[in-house]
Amino acid sequence: MIITVKTGQKTELIDITSKIQEAVSASCTGKGMENGLCMIYVPHTTAGVTINENADPDVKSDILMILNKIVPWEAGYRHMEGNSPAHVKATLVGASELVAFENKKLLLGTWQGIFFCEFDGPRTRKVHVKMMPGFRHEI
Repeated sequence: MIITVKTGQKTELIDITSKIQEAVSASCTGKGMENGLCMIYVPHTTAGVTINENADPDVKSDILMILNKIVPWEAGYRHMEGNSPAHVKATLVGASELVAFENKKLLLGTWQGIFFCEFDGPRTRKVHVKMMPGFRHEI
């Protein structure tokens, strides 16, 4: 399944948790796949995906503030397109996340959310979501 994300700023974190949950529910219904793993993959070199707190919006702002401090927009980069900082930030954040689900529900912590990370926007982006069946085993 592919989710489309439209970004509106050069750098931003967009909460896509509900879209990922919808993808899990839709992909698993009628297939006997109640439990498993959900892989979230961003096929872009200037964007990423992460899991972090989604209760306080200041967390998103703080993450972006620090990423912009450690990877400034002006630093004598050689890449001709002028978006080297976006490539570096995408490398630091990563292009994928793996989340378990049970009974078609993502197993995220109380305060956790899944965020699409835009580092070279605004753009229209894609997020690939794949489900892998699993079994519930309790020890």
